Amino acid sequence: MGATLSTKTRSRGRRTGGTFRPMAEINVTPMVDVMLVLLIVFMVAAPLLTSGVPVDLPKSDAKAISDEDNKPIEITLAKDGKIYIGDQEIKNEDVLLQQLKAMTEGSSDDRRIYIRGDSALQYGRIMKIIGAVNGAGFTKVALISEHK
Repeated sequence: MGATLSTKTRSRGRRTGGTFRPMAEINVTPMVDVMLVLLIVFMVAAPLLTSGVPVDLPKSDAKAISDEDNKPIEITLAKDGKIYIGDQEIKNEDVLLQQLKAMTEGSSDDRRIYIRGDSALQYGRIMKIIGAVNGAGFTKVALISEHK
């Protein structure tokens, strides 16, 4: 940012003939203020966009999954027994497998599937879904938990 020490915009010398000089400085302070406000808004809003269905995830000491896959499919098992892919409710396991196959059809790489299960669910219910997903040919299946 630059600033001039003189406040004159009209020159009275012989060389310019008394005409106005063009101002060659740009005031960037308002733009910086707007950008900082937008940055704060996005920093606050970004964590709210991570998952659609609220579940109480179990606590674990497991290491975090690396971000090698930027488009994982997220399956959520809610406390009431409902199954979701993202925000969309799925009626049963058969429809779940059909949806997964339709979502991964045409993609050359094997997509990662994240399973988020509520901590109040029985272990057998979550294992049934993992087994069905794995039996359908999906090998990159991971369980999501919260860090202790």
